[in-house]
Amino acid sequence: MTGTDPSAELKTDEILAIERPHESLMTYYVVSSLAAGPFFPFVLVPLYFRYHTMRYRFSDEGVSMQWGILFRKEINLTFARIQDIHLTSNFIERWLGLARIQIQTASGSSKAEMTIEGIREFGPLRDFLYSRMRGARGVGHPASAESRGQPPVSEASAGGELGEVAAALREAVVELREIRTTLGHRARDAGNG
Repeated sequence: MTGTDPSAELKTDEILAIERPHESLMTYYVVSSLAAGPFFPFVLVPLYFRYHTMRYRFSDEGVSMQWGILFRKEINLTFARIQDIHLTSNFIERWLGLARIQIQTASGSSKAEMTIEGIREFGPLRDFLYSRMRGARGVGHPASAESRGQPPVSEASAGGELGEVAAALREAVVELREIRTTLGHRARDAGNG
């Protein structure tokens, strides 16, 4: 699972088993904190604790990330809330075989809601998140059933339940049109009288 080839395919159970960032993330933290010059210990100490307390959890419903000792932070995102996924890496991260997966939601913020860092299998993980995101959006869509390991759902295989829902929706549309027409007539009559 910790191969350096990011294009290698990972199975779903291997992705669901990812819990910690790769050791190379600590190397990245040390190198990036050296840029602070003589203040590098003040930059490195919080990054050290962030690395050692960072945990990921990938499930069928979503992804969660937590870190911190004194100030614990936890982010939980369901796949349905995910709007976009970006993959970024700087020169040092590429040298170490790492990338950051930035997950954005419709929260109104321009920055990422969650940034998954320290993962060497960033390509397959991004693809996994994309497929789950698309599956969560298309409830009843064939891709969503396949992403959960179930056979695709068609109108014929769904039985009468899908047909009943469609018929109820058609009836509701007819009634709403009748109400709109009636209200329009009343408004005209009130304006003329």
